[in-house]
Amino acid sequence: MFPILHIGPLSINTSILILLAGLWIALWVGEKQYPTASPSFSLYENLVLTALIAGIMGARLGYAVQNISAFMSDPLALFTPSPNMLDLPAGTLAAFLAALVYGHRHSLKLWKTLDQLTPPASVFASTVHLANLASGDAYGAPTQAPWCIHLWNACRHPTQVYAFILALGVAIFILRTSRYNLPEGFQFWAFIGMSALVRLIIEPFRGDSAILLGIFRQAQFIAWLVLLISLFQISKRIKLIDRE
Repeated sequence: MFPILHIGPLSINTSILILLAGLWIALWVGEKQYPTASPSFSLYENLVLTALIAGIMGARLGYAVQNISAFMSDPLALFTPSPNMLDLPAGTLAAFLAALVYGHRHSLKLWKTLDQLTPPASVFASTVHLANLASGDAYGAPTQAPWCIHLWNACRHPTQVYAFILALGVAIFILRTSRYNLPEGFQFWAFIGMSALVRLIIEPFRGDSAILLGIFRQAQFIAWLVLLISLFQISKRIKLIDRE
């Protein structure tokens, strides 16, 4: 775990730095994958950046509304660059609405847009696990395995490393298959399904899982549901290939 990077008098949140680097690499991969795409990949880059900015603003405003008394006494705290003062549902909703408006204004087709963004998204997804490793989030269950890492006062499974390796494999698969002429939406659902499968594989080794009814892991239940939906959508698109 290496949450803070100290450079002279500066203290930088390492996980945020990794995510920003991951976003830059992901967009660079997107440009290399579709150098002659129509519309230009710059439209998709702008879509991502618009959604990102709207998401951060929405997440901060959502947090401020829920903790308005704290900001009333110190309004300038609203502009503090702290990742702990963000509301994820509000940010997700703001990012989705911003992306929807942007896509409508530029006449971007839904499935084509999602397919175009899937390769860079798969690359970015792998860096999320490295960010978790730096911050200590998504930690593993205690173990005596020789490759365990010492985290939160225990020797634990390096679940972030497991997840990174599997997510990197997913990204390589997505990047290799993106050169083929696949039906619209196929790559997107393949990525979603494989990501759900990765979560199913990793979840038994996690030490921070929420438990439903004292028996089921909440993340596994959601991952199974997402995987089934993805397989259904993939089968529909395979049938389109057979009809052609």
